[in-house]
Amino acid sequence: MTLQFAALDWIVVGAYLLAMVGGGWAFSRVRTTDTRDYFLAGGSIPAWLAAISVLSATQSAATYLGGPDYGFRNDYTYLGAVVSPILAAFFVAHVLIPRFYAMRATTVYELLAVRFDVRAMRWAGGMFLVGRVLAGGSRVYLAAIALAMVTTGGVSAQSIIAAAGVVMIAAFLFTFVGGLRSVIWNDLIQFVIYVGSAIAVLIFLRWSIPATNAEIIAGISPTPAGVDKLKLFDFTADLTKPFGIIAVFTGLFLLNVGNSGLDQDTTQRLLACPDAKTGARGLILSQLASVPLIAMFLTIGVLLHVFYERPDLMGGATSQAAATFAGEKVTIFVHYILTEVPSGLRGLVTIGVMAAAVATTNSALNAMSSVMVSDFYRPFREARGGASERHFVHAGRIGMGIVGVAMFGMAALSYYWQRYSDTPLLEFALQVMVFAYAGLLGVYFVAVFTTRGSTPSVIAALIGGFATVLAMQPFMGLMAKGLAFPYQLCIGTLVAALICAVPRGKKGGTAPA
Repeated sequence: MTLQFAALDWIVVGAYLLAMVGGGWAFSRVRTTDTRDYFLAGGSIPAWLAAISVLSATQSAATYLGGPDYGFRNDYTYLGAVVSPILAAFFVAHVLIPRFYAMRATTVYELLAVRFDVRAMRWAGGMFLVGRVLAGGSRVYLAAIALAMVTTGGVSAQSIIAAAGVVMIAAFLFTFVGGLRSVIWNDLIQFVIYVGSAIAVLIFLRWSIPATNAEIIAGISPTPAGVDKLKLFDFTADLTKPFGIIAVFTGLFLLNVGNSGLDQDTTQRLLACPDAKTGARGLILSQLASVPLIAMFLTIGVLLHVFYERPDLMGGATSQAAATFAGEKVTIFVHYILTEVPSGLRGLVTIGVMAAAVATTNSALNAMSSVMVSDFYRPFREARGGASERHFVHAGRIGMGIVGVAMFGMAALSYYWQRYSDTPLLEFALQVMVFAYAGLLGVYFVAVFTTRGSTPSVIAALIGGFATVLAMQPFMGLMAKGLAFPYQLCIGTLVAALICAVPRGKKGGTAPA
């Protein structure tokens, strides 16, 4: 049985939309006159707000929907893998962030302009744009498919693409006028909403299970099938598993270095702080705060396992969990929302998904626009006589419109990409990010820690890293079929670094300190 969206649900959604409109109006009163204010909030963001904004941007709809799905299918090893982002945060905080602040950078790719030249910076910025369109569009799709199912009961391409359009428009309106300052304060609002809705679901779900906490813990560690649902670290050497202990200290560490230090979507928030120490503190706080958040979503998944598959803990009867809905594969969390969640809470979960998607999307719009303007358009325009700061702010808004259309197109493409795939949502979202990160990581390791490399080798390395990851995809049928994405990233980064380091650097050249 599929529950219909009731009047109370629409009231909850309507209240959320009114809050968004009110917030948009409030920030429309804030005038931004220069690009530093528009893209970096004038360097006024405190560490605690930067931390929440980073959390809101990185804990996307993929975590909201994919976390419970992973907990249901597997165990807590995704939580154990949080060691990687914490270690990566300390690395980025002490190695990269001070360099960016010393340069007064607007984008992280300006480091390559200092180390090599403007062409290297533009190629890195271009690689970021490609990767962020792929990753951002796929995340919009994941939110859109849930929104379409929950609100309309439809799973057609039309309903999912319409839902993706709603997410993109909402994110665009929040970002358009106020720039990064409005994005960051909006992130705080969205964070409270989606965390609050997840807590409400967790409480309701736990209340629906008659067993005591002690009985649940005894029943899932291990389960009758011999699976330990409470396992935190996976010490297997199986390279097809993405969250094993080897992956934690290799590919997942690299992935998080890329996300925290080389992805403008994240680093833009850190560069908006008053100084390097504040930005570094914000990054570390965000990763530490992600631990209880991830644990909550995984716990929802583990309880869904009890609810659907453990009659011994459910008083002798469980509900039937379907793998598909009207022919479309769904996650267990979406199925639970469709069939079990009551009115009111159903609306709250819907805006939780919406909040997670909007928080991720509006940050991506602003970040990509900052790269387009700062690394591409401004140098082009200044070489031809320059323009006022106000002109570049308007250019940033136009840039957001362009990347918004590109992300919407990727969301639509993802419908066909993932439609018949059995790849879990978390892996699908993370896998897409690997394509751009491989080349960027290889180039930056050479640029920061060596004096080797040249602009042509940077360009070749960015292309080589992307191509290497592409070649390892199962659909290519060339190599490493079944190799988990962290190990694909390791190989891609190594190839890119070797390519970049082939030529000797200029005589007397040094890595930026």
